[in-house]
Amino acid sequence: MTTAPITELTTRARDVFRLVVDAYLETGQPVGSRTLSKLAALNLSPASIRNVMQDLEEFGLLASPHTSAGRLPTEQGLRLFVDGMMQVAEPSAEDRAQIEASLSDAGPIESALA
Repeated sequence: MTTAPITELTTRARDVFRLVVDAYLETGQPVGSRTLSKLAALNLSPASIRNVMQDLEEFGLLASPHTSAGRLPTEQGLRLFVDGMMQVAEPSAEDRAQIEASLSDAGPIESALA
């Protein structure tokens, strides 16, 4: 059982993982696939969600307290979640140019301060 970096997970797996962690942090209870399937953010069946949750369990990010329970994040999963929130990505060249352009434009506030 190895922990995959969050960047190595598929978009679907990241979305499911994030929703499981969010729901767990909100309720403190294991989160089931049926509960997640009702969320508007996911357009997946409970069976598809269970498959993704199984993959996340194999990565060591989720655990199931017993067979019929939902899943909850492991300590490794919570650490990955927190570390992922703390990471700041380097902006792309296009984003950087756009930011620099907006900073060089003198807007109303900058004009008032000049």
